[in-house]
Amino acid sequence: MTVPASAPAASGELFLAVRGIAKRFGENAVLAGVDLVVPRGSVVTVLGKSGTGKSVFLKCLAGIVTPDAGEIRFDGRALDTGNAVASAEFRRRCSYLFQSNALFDSLTALENVALPLEQTTQVPNAEIRARCLEALRQLELDRHRDVYPGQLSGGMQKRLALARAIVTRPELVLFDEPTAGLDPLRRNSVFEMIAKYQRQFGFTAVLVTHDVPEALAVSDRIALLDSGRMRFQGTPAEFAASADVAVHAFRDSASALRDTIAAVRRGEALPSEDLP
Repeated sequence: MTVPASAPAASGELFLAVRGIAKRFGENAVLAGVDLVVPRGSVVTVLGKSGTGKSVFLKCLAGIVTPDAGEIRFDGRALDTGNAVASAEFRRRCSYLFQSNALFDSLTALENVALPLEQTTQVPNAEIRARCLEALRQLELDRHRDVYPGQLSGGMQKRLALARAIVTRPELVLFDEPTAGLDPLRRNSVFEMIAKYQRQFGFTAVLVTHDVPEALAVSDRIALLDSGRMRFQGTPAEFAASADVAVHAFRDSASALRDTIAAVRRGEALPSEDLP
Protein backbone atom coordinates (compact mmCIF):
# COMPACT_ATOMS: atom_id res chain seq x y z
CA MET A 1 0.00 0.00 0.00
CA THR A 2 1.30 3.44 -0.91
CA VAL A 3 0.64 5.88 1.92
CA PRO A 4 1.03 9.66 1.78
CA ALA A 5 3.83 11.19 3.83
CA SER A 6 3.22 10.43 7.46
CA ALA A 7 1.33 12.81 9.70
CA PRO A 8 3.31 15.22 11.83
CA ALA A 9 4.81 13.46 14.81
CA ALA A 10 2.65 13.55 17.88
CA SER A 11 3.59 16.30 20.27
CA GLY A 12 3.73 13.85 23.16
CA GLU A 13 1.01 15.77 25.00
CA LEU A 14 -1.61 13.33 26.25
CA PHE A 15 -4.92 14.16 24.58
CA LEU A 16 -7.05 11.16 25.52
CA ALA A 17 -6.40 8.83 28.47
CA VAL A 18 -8.49 5.76 29.28
CA ARG A 19 -8.14 3.80 32.51
CA GLY A 20 -9.92 0.67 33.64
CA ILE A 21 -12.89 0.81 31.27
CA ALA A 22 -15.22 -2.12 31.91
CA LYS A 23 -18.45 -3.09 30.19
CA ARG A 24 -20.65 -6.10 30.72
CA PHE A 25 -23.73 -7.21 28.79
CA GLY A 26 -25.54 -9.68 30.99
CA GLU A 27 -23.08 -12.47 31.81
CA ASN A 28 -20.69 -11.41 29.06
CA ALA A 29 -17.82 -9.20 30.28
CA VAL A 30 -16.80 -7.56 27.00
CA LEU A 31 -14.32 -5.07 28.50
CA ALA A 32 -12.54 -6.01 31.71
CA GLY A 33 -10.41 -2.98 32.55
CA VAL A 34 -9.13 -1.38 29.34
CA ASP A 35 -6.40 1.27 29.35
CA LEU A 36 -5.32 3.42 26.40
CA VAL A 37 -3.20 6.54 25.91
CA VAL A 38 -3.60 8.77 22.85
CA PRO A 39 -1.09 11.60 22.27
CA ARG A 40 -2.39 14.75 20.62
CA GLY A 41 -2.06 14.72 16.82
CA SER A 42 -1.43 10.99 16.61
CA VAL A 43 -3.10 8.09 14.82
CA VAL A 44 -3.74 5.28 17.29
CA THR A 45 -5.13 1.96 16.08
CA VAL A 46 -6.79 -0.63 18.31
CA LEU A 47 -6.42 -4.09 16.80
CA GLY A 48 -8.20 -7.26 17.83
CA LYS A 49 -10.06 -10.30 16.62
CA SER A 50 -13.70 -10.02 15.63
CA GLY A 51 -15.95 -10.09 18.68
CA THR A 52 -13.30 -8.86 21.13
CA GLY A 53 -15.17 -5.65 21.93
CA LYS A 54 -13.29 -3.13 19.78
CA SER A 55 -16.44 -1.36 18.61
CA VAL A 56 -17.92 -1.45 22.12
CA PHE A 57 -14.74 0.20 23.39
CA LEU A 58 -14.94 2.92 20.74
CA LYS A 59 -18.60 3.54 21.54
CA CYS A 60 -17.62 3.93 25.21
CA LEU A 61 -15.10 6.58 24.16
CA ALA A 62 -17.75 8.38 22.11
CA GLY A 63 -20.38 8.26 24.86
CA ILE A 64 -22.69 6.09 22.76
CA VAL A 65 -22.33 3.27 25.31
CA THR A 66 -21.94 3.99 29.03
CA PRO A 67 -19.13 1.96 30.63
CA ASP A 68 -19.78 0.20 33.93
CA ALA A 69 -16.48 1.36 35.40
CA GLY A 70 -13.32 3.26 34.55
CA GLU A 71 -12.30 6.78 33.63
CA ILE A 72 -11.94 8.66 30.34
CA ARG A 73 -9.99 11.93 30.37
CA PHE A 74 -10.14 14.20 27.34
CA ASP A 75 -7.70 17.09 27.15
CA GLY A 76 -7.16 16.87 30.90
CA ARG A 77 -10.82 16.75 31.93
CA ALA A 78 -12.73 13.71 33.14
CA LEU A 79 -15.75 12.63 31.11
CA ASP A 80 -18.51 11.24 33.28
CA THR A 81 -22.24 11.56 33.76
CA GLY A 82 -21.71 14.16 36.48
CA ASN A 83 -19.63 16.49 34.32
CA ALA A 84 -22.10 17.84 31.78
CA VAL A 85 -19.85 20.70 30.70
CA ALA A 86 -16.89 18.44 29.87
CA SER A 87 -19.16 15.93 28.09
CA ALA A 88 -20.75 18.66 25.94
CA GLU A 89 -17.32 20.04 25.07
CA PHE A 90 -16.16 16.55 24.11
CA ARG A 91 -19.13 16.06 21.78
CA ARG A 92 -18.40 19.41 20.16
CA ARG A 93 -14.73 18.56 19.56
CA CYS A 94 -15.15 14.91 18.53
CA SER A 95 -16.61 13.12 15.49
CA TYR A 96 -17.50 9.47 15.05
CA LEU A 97 -17.25 7.62 11.75
CA PHE A 98 -19.61 4.65 11.87
CA GLN A 99 -18.69 1.27 10.42
CA SER A 100 -21.76 1.41 8.17
CA ASN A 101 -21.16 5.11 7.27
CA ALA A 102 -24.66 5.88 8.65
CA LEU A 103 -25.52 8.06 5.66
CA PHE A 104 -29.15 9.02 5.06
CA ASP A 105 -30.33 7.67 1.71
CA SER A 106 -33.10 10.27 1.45
CA LEU A 107 -30.64 13.18 1.72
CA THR A 108 -28.21 14.37 -0.93
CA ALA A 109 -24.46 14.36 -0.32
CA LEU A 110 -24.60 18.05 0.58
CA GLU A 111 -27.55 17.56 2.93
CA ASN A 112 -25.80 14.64 4.66
CA VAL A 113 -22.71 16.74 5.33
CA ALA A 114 -24.79 19.68 6.57
CA LEU A 115 -26.72 17.61 9.10
CA PRO A 116 -24.33 17.78 12.10
CA LEU A 117 -23.90 21.55 11.69
CA GLU A 118 -27.66 22.06 11.48
CA GLN A 119 -28.34 19.90 14.52
CA THR A 120 -25.52 20.89 16.86
CA THR A 121 -24.57 24.50 16.06
CA GLN A 122 -26.05 27.95 15.59
CA VAL A 123 -24.03 28.58 12.43
CA PRO A 124 -25.98 30.64 9.85
CA ASN A 125 -27.32 28.73 6.84
CA ALA A 126 -25.06 30.53 4.40
CA GLU A 127 -21.96 29.55 6.38
CA ILE A 128 -23.19 25.97 6.75
CA ARG A 129 -23.51 25.70 2.98
CA ALA A 130 -20.08 27.23 2.41
CA ARG A 131 -18.39 24.91 4.92
CA CYS A 132 -20.14 21.84 3.51
CA LEU A 133 -19.19 22.69 -0.07
CA GLU A 134 -15.58 23.20 1.06
CA ALA A 135 -15.57 19.81 2.86
CA LEU A 136 -16.93 18.13 -0.26
CA ARG A 137 -14.34 19.88 -2.40
CA GLN A 138 -11.50 18.82 -0.13
CA LEU A 139 -12.61 15.20 -0.42
CA GLU A 140 -13.13 15.52 -4.18
CA LEU A 141 -16.91 15.14 -3.97
CA ASP A 142 -18.07 18.65 -4.86
CA ARG A 143 -19.34 17.54 -8.28
CA HIS A 144 -21.58 15.00 -6.51
CA ARG A 145 -23.14 17.37 -4.00
CA ASP A 146 -26.67 16.78 -5.30
CA VAL A 147 -26.27 13.01 -5.63
CA TYR A 148 -27.81 10.55 -3.15
CA PRO A 149 -25.55 8.09 -1.25
CA GLY A 150 -27.02 5.08 -3.06
CA GLN A 151 -25.73 6.50 -6.33
CA LEU A 152 -22.12 6.65 -5.06
CA SER A 153 -19.49 3.92 -5.03
CA GLY A 154 -18.40 2.35 -1.74
CA GLY A 155 -15.21 4.39 -1.65
CA MET A 156 -17.09 7.62 -2.37
CA GLN A 157 -19.55 6.83 0.42
CA LYS A 158 -16.59 6.49 2.82
CA ARG A 159 -15.30 9.87 1.69
CA LEU A 160 -18.76 11.37 2.12
CA ALA A 161 -18.97 9.98 5.66
CA LEU A 162 -15.55 11.50 6.39
CA ALA A 163 -16.66 14.85 4.94
CA ARG A 164 -19.59 14.83 7.34
CA ALA A 165 -17.25 13.90 10.21
CA ILE A 166 -14.76 16.71 9.54
CA VAL A 167 -17.20 19.50 8.65
CA THR A 168 -17.56 20.34 12.34
CA ARG A 169 -13.76 20.77 12.46
CA PRO A 170 -13.22 18.15 15.17
CA GLU A 171 -10.01 17.66 17.08
CA LEU A 172 -10.64 13.94 17.57
CA VAL A 173 -12.12 11.51 15.04
CA LEU A 174 -13.10 7.96 16.03
CA PHE A 175 -13.15 5.41 13.19
CA ASP A 176 -15.17 2.23 13.74
CA GLU A 177 -13.93 -0.53 11.41
CA PRO A 178 -13.54 1.92 8.48
CA THR A 179 -12.73 -0.84 5.97
CA ALA A 180 -15.35 -3.40 6.97
CA GLY A 181 -16.66 -5.29 3.94
CA LEU A 182 -14.28 -3.68 1.44
CA ASP A 183 -12.02 -5.47 -1.02
CA PRO A 184 -8.23 -5.08 -0.65
CA LEU A 185 -7.91 -2.19 -3.11
CA ARG A 186 -10.72 -0.17 -1.55
CA ARG A 187 -9.35 -1.05 1.90
CA ASN A 188 -6.00 0.45 0.95
CA SER A 189 -7.73 3.55 -0.41
CA VAL A 190 -9.57 4.13 2.87
CA PHE A 191 -6.37 3.93 4.93
CA GLU A 192 -4.65 6.26 2.47
CA MET A 193 -7.58 8.66 2.83
CA ILE A 194 -7.32 8.59 6.63
CA ALA A 195 -3.55 9.23 6.51
CA LYS A 196 -3.94 12.04 3.98
CA TYR A 197 -6.72 13.94 5.69
CA GLN A 198 -5.40 13.39 9.20
CA ARG A 199 -2.26 15.16 8.06
CA GLN A 200 -4.20 17.86 6.19
CA PHE A 201 -6.62 18.71 8.99
CA GLY A 202 -4.45 17.82 11.97
CA PHE A 203 -7.03 15.89 13.97
CA THR A 204 -6.18 13.09 16.40
CA ALA A 205 -7.49 9.73 15.21
CA VAL A 206 -8.44 6.53 17.00
CA LEU A 207 -9.25 3.55 14.75
CA VAL A 208 -10.48 0.07 15.52
CA THR A 209 -9.76 -2.58 12.90
CA HIS A 210 -8.31 -6.05 12.34
CA ASP A 211 -6.33 -5.05 9.24
CA VAL A 212 -2.77 -5.47 10.54
CA PRO A 213 -0.51 -4.42 7.61
CA GLU A 214 -2.52 -1.30 6.85
CA ALA A 215 -2.69 -0.31 10.52
CA LEU A 216 1.07 -0.66 10.89
CA ALA A 217 1.55 1.59 7.86
CA VAL A 218 -0.64 4.51 8.97
CA SER A 219 -0.44 4.48 12.77
CA ASP A 220 1.81 6.21 15.28
CA ARG A 221 0.77 3.78 18.01
CA ILE A 222 -0.76 0.30 18.05
CA ALA A 223 -2.84 -1.33 20.79
CA LEU A 224 -4.07 -4.94 20.88
CA LEU A 225 -7.35 -5.70 22.63
CA ASP A 226 -7.45 -9.30 23.81
CA SER A 227 -9.71 -10.99 26.38
CA GLY A 228 -11.19 -7.69 27.50
CA ARG A 229 -7.89 -5.91 28.15
CA MET A 230 -5.18 -4.13 26.19
CA ARG A 231 -2.53 -6.79 25.79
CA PHE A 232 -0.10 -4.45 24.05
CA GLN A 233 0.50 -0.73 23.47
CA GLY A 234 3.45 0.70 21.57
CA THR A 235 4.80 1.83 18.24
CA PRO A 236 4.28 -0.17 15.04
CA ALA A 237 7.95 -1.21 15.17
CA GLU A 238 7.53 -2.47 18.72
CA PHE A 239 4.39 -4.35 17.71
CA ALA A 240 6.17 -5.95 14.76
CA ALA A 241 9.02 -7.07 17.02
CA SER A 242 6.96 -8.15 20.03
CA ALA A 243 7.34 -11.73 21.24
CA ASP A 244 4.14 -11.60 23.29
CA VAL A 245 2.09 -14.74 22.64
CA ALA A 246 -1.17 -12.87 21.93
CA VAL A 247 0.59 -10.36 19.67
CA HIS A 248 2.38 -13.14 17.80
CA ALA A 249 -0.84 -15.13 17.30
CA PHE A 250 -2.73 -12.13 15.91
CA ARG A 251 0.08 -10.50 13.96
CA ASP A 252 1.43 -13.65 12.36
CA SER A 253 -1.82 -15.52 11.72
CA ALA A 254 -1.36 -15.32 7.92
CA SER A 255 2.12 -16.85 8.16
CA ALA A 256 0.78 -19.58 10.46
CA LEU A 257 -1.97 -20.36 7.96
CA ARG A 258 0.54 -20.62 5.11
CA ASP A 259 2.64 -23.03 7.19
CA THR A 260 -0.43 -25.13 8.01
CA ILE A 261 -1.56 -25.32 4.39
CA ALA A 262 1.96 -26.29 3.32
CA ALA A 263 1.95 -29.08 5.89
CA VAL A 264 -1.44 -30.31 4.67
CA ARG A 265 -0.19 -30.40 1.09
CA ARG A 266 2.86 -32.40 2.20
CA GLY A 267 0.51 -34.90 3.82
CA GLU A 268 1.72 -34.19 7.32
CA ALA A 269 -0.63 -34.76 10.25
CA LEU A 270 -1.80 -31.61 11.98
CA PRO A 271 -1.71 -31.48 15.79
CA SER A 272 -5.50 -31.81 16.02
CA GLU A 273 -5.35 -35.00 13.96
CA ASP A 274 -3.07 -36.61 16.53
CA LEU A 275 -5.65 -36.23 19.30
CA PRO A 276 -7.43 -39.40 20.41
